[in-house]
Amino acid sequence: MKQFMMIFIGADYADLGLSPEELQTRMGKWFAWNDKMQQAGFLVGGEALTPDIRRIVGKNRTVTDLTSAEVKEIVGGYYTVKAKDFDAVQEIAQDFPDYDLGATVEIREIMVFDK
Repeated sequence: MKQFMMIFIGADYADLGLSPEELQTRMGKWFAWNDKMQQAGFLVGGEALTPDIRRIVGKNRTVTDLTSAEVKEIVGGYYTVKAKDFDAVQEIAQDFPDYDLGATVEIREIMVFDK
């Protein structure tokens, strides 16, 4: 099995003006998807990320602090999964809870380096 990252890109929930009830329903969908992947043996790990961003850029190491309100899309979190190939991860990603909010799942294979 190979390992992949599923990177979740979209607007921050706080910026979307979701009600507390909508947030609770959405989190329930996330927990159900997480449980489904754990039970199937796909999920290795993952985390949600805060909307605060610090970028360090270029040879002068220019530092910029941003919030989700200042960028169009943010990386809101990620899962690391194990699967046979990209197609298998794409199948797992079909249940991603935030497609209806215009969010994106980016799938990247994790490189393995031999020592």
